[in-house]
Formats: sequence, structure tokens, C-alpha cells
Amino acid sequence: MSTFIDPRAVVSPNAQIGENVKIGPFTVIEDNVIIGDGTEIGSNVFIGYGTRIGKNCKIFHGASVGSIPQDLKFKGEETTLEIGDNTIIREFCTLNRGTSHSGKTIIGSNCLLMAYVHVAHDCVIGNNVIMANAVNLAGHVVVEDYVVIGGLVPVHQFVRIGQHSIVGGGWRVPKDVPPYIMAAREPLRFEGLNIVGLKRRNFPKETIERIESAYRIIYQSNLTVSQAVKKLKDEFEPTPEIQNIINFIESSQRGIIRGPYE
Repeated sequence: MSTFIDPRAVVSPNAQIGENVKIGPFTVIEDNVIIGDGTEIGSNVFIGYGTRIGKNCKIFHGASVGSIPQDLKFKGEETTLEIGDNTIIREFCTLNRGTSHSGKTIIGSNCLLMAYVHVAHDCVIGNNVIMANAVNLAGHVVVEDYVVIGGLVPVHQFVRIGQHSIVGGGWRVPKDVPPYIMAAREPLRFEGLNIVGLKRRNFPKETIERIESAYRIIYQSNLTVSQAVKKLKDEFEPTPEIQNIINFIESSQRGIIRGPYE
């Protein structure tokens, strides 16, 4: 199979198009775009200057990929949007490239962005992330690996969502969501571990129990967050998961979400 570009598409001669790529009708691809081998791009897609798309991605009808940031400070500087391999971008997603703050917006590999997802400037999305319909990320949001975000969720700028966590549909995310947990309600709160997700990813039973004990101290011991972190450091074996929780909380700029009874 060779590359196929519909004759009704408008593709810059300065774009780098890989092998076995398909480009549908009425799609526009600007200068300084790189598209990896095996990627399929539907009809009426816009792919803007500075976009980098990996191998075997699928981009559906009407998506706007690599458009300029919705940031009044943006002055046309050279920035990029980088998308990893095997990522699926469904209809009418809007994905902005970076600003001078970081120079790039990054979306990892093996992700699924359902219809109408918005990813603003300077966001960093890890690998194996699923964002359901109409998730809206403000600028500078970090979404770590294996996160699931339900539909219609707005995420405040500079928020971080920790790996292997899940945010329920329709809830606003104003603060950082620590790794391995479920978050829901208004204001957003800790709802327990993402046990189904952890089991699906083959976390051992003893590891899940250790994570559960750590969050019991953080959210159900009447300690302050700093006191709870100190207790984890003093009393828990520094396994990768426990250290990840400690590092996430200690580096939080916006503070973590509330506990279930606060």
C-alpha cells in the first residue's frame, strides 16, 4: 500500500509525509508538518504549522490539530504540537501548539481523544491516556500515563492528574489529582483507589494494598497533608508507587484535591 492523498486535499509541498499515509478530501496541511508512516487522516481536517504526528495514528473528520494557541501572549513564535504513535483523535478535537513558555504541546502514544476534546497550549499528555467526549484542558495541564477522564470534564490551567487515576464524567478539576485514585463530586474529592484500572494493569495485590494504606493516611487520618507525607516517609517502605505518591504531593503547585469527608 502506498501513500494516498485525495486530490481535493491541500497539502504543502514543505510538509513531510511518511509511507502508507492516507489523507482525505478537503483536508489542509500547512508548512513544517511531519506525518509518520501509516497514519490516516480523514476529511476536513486542519493540520497546522509545527505539527508532528507519529506513526499509525488516526485523525477523524473535522479535527483541528496544531492550531495556534488561544493565548493573547502568543506572538507567532516557533512552537510545536507533538503526537506520539498509535494515537486516535476523533471528530472535531481542537489541539493547540505550545507557546514560548515551553515551546510545545505534547500528546503521547496509544492515546484516545474522543470527539470535541480540547487540549490547550503547553499541555503534556502521557501515554495510554483516554479522554472522553468534550474534555477541556486549559493551558499547561499535565496528564500522566494511563489516566482516564470522563466526558464533559473541564481541567483548570496548571493542574496535574497523576498516573493510573480516573476522573468521573462531568466534574470540574481545579486542583491536582494524585496517582492511582478515583476522583468525583463537586468540589472534586478522593473517592477511593482506581482498583479496576490497577488490576487491569497487573498491579500485584500487595502493591494495591500498600497504595490503599498510604491514601488512608493522607485522606482519613486527620493529619495535615504535610504530616501525612512525613508519616509515609517515616513508616512506609519506599517502593516506586509510594515514592511516586510522595513526589507528586510534594511537587504540587495547586494543592491536591479534598478527602471524602472534608
